[in-house]
Amino acid sequence: MFNFLTVMAQDVSYAPVALGFKIPVFNEVLTFVIRFFFIIAGLVALLYLLLGALAWITSGGNKESVDKAREKIQAALVGLILIFVVLAIVAVIENIFFPGNSGLGITKPIVFPGLIN
Repeated sequence: MFNFLTVMAQDVSYAPVALGFKIPVFNEVLTFVIRFFFIIAGLVALLYLLLGALAWITSGGNKESVDKAREKIQAALVGLILIFVVLAIVAVIENIFFPGNSGLGITKPIVFPGLIN
């Protein structure tokens, strides 16, 4: 009657689930992370600049407090200048040495070479 070695199961298949968004590829995520890093670095430098200005305003004429505030402002300005210099150098390198639509993630997206197009 029944063979105990056979399995009587129904084939169950499910429809694909629509997520509502496309899962990004690794190079898109890496490009986003690099750009996000530079944005956060610029915002932190601006915040540090504002904190230095606030410290200068609230120093009350104390020489030591004014010097500390001046050092904060100088450090923030050096940081902002470095961020812009690095962005400019990387943008020039991307536009000179990287062909087409590939780059280092600043002005052009990162594209990893593939074997199959």
